Amino acid sequence: METSYHKRKLPHIQVQNMPNFITFRTHKSIDSYVKKLTQQNKDTKIKQYEIDKYLDNSDKGAYLYGAQLKILKSILHEKEKINYHLIAYAIMPNHIHLLIEPKKDLAIIMKTLKGRSAKLLNESLNIRGSFWAREYYDKVLRDEKQVNKTIRYILNNPVKANLSDEKERVFCNTDFSRYE
Repeated sequence: METSYHKRKLPHIQVQNMPNFITFRTHKSIDSYVKKLTQQNKDTKIKQYEIDKYLDNSDKGAYLYGAQLKILKSILHEKEKINYHLIAYAIMPNHIHLLIEPKKDLAIIMKTLKGRSAKLLNESLNIRGSFWAREYYDKVLRDEKQVNKTIRYILNNPVKANLSDEKERVFCNTDFSRYE
């Protein structure tokens, strides 16, 4: 089992053949309140939950609707067989929850996903500059219970946020029977 470790502000740990739960956000969604939450001396899991809860109700950096939603879904599926096994995702208006089994280095996967999508999303919105926040949150899921709980969390996120297009925002690979 190969493990790699990358660190900026958040440590990024990848264990080969293990699912990773990843959350990344639009650059404009990171306001002073989110920055304040990230600097609190709390468990990372609790901080991420509080940030996600806040972002579910925030319109800051909320670009991911309609055509932009379709662009992002296409990009998530584009390299899924090459770079990762796609298990589930929820595309929220200003952040993404993603559950994958990486086949390559996670830092490279994220750079590719964020880079390609930023270019196309900026073009479609006729904007310039950073589209995604630099950091992302990731967690290796070590057992079936964690995976199932995370899948339920991901699929329920647009419902919990009362998004009218909730069904368009989620994906779950039916071939995850090994986690059931």
